[in-house]
Amino acid sequence: MTVLVDRPLGSVHPRYPDLRYPVNYGELPGTVSGDGKPIDAYLLGWQRPVETVQGRVVAVLERADDAEDKLVVVRGDLSLTDEEIMRAVEFQEQFFQTRLRR
Repeated sequence: MTVLVDRPLGSVHPRYPDLRYPVNYGELPGTVSGDGKPIDAYLLGWQRPVETVQGRVVAVLERADDAEDKLVVVRGDLSLTDEEIMRAVEFQEQFFQTRLRR
């Protein structure tokens, strides 16, 4: 699956300047999420900022209090526990009621 990165690792959230991205974050072109925009994805396993990546979806982060869910996309055959995933995305998911689904 191809993901276009719009918030590379180390970048700052466009509306919340105190929120810095410790992972790459992007969207899946040609898809539509609950907010009418492309489906968003956290990218885990890339240790530097990237623009476009190929990866595989390993989980969905379901947000009970938001219009859209998020995908978790990993590099290669990277294997992460649920706890490792939640720690990696906590910087943003701490503001939502999120459940991880495999």
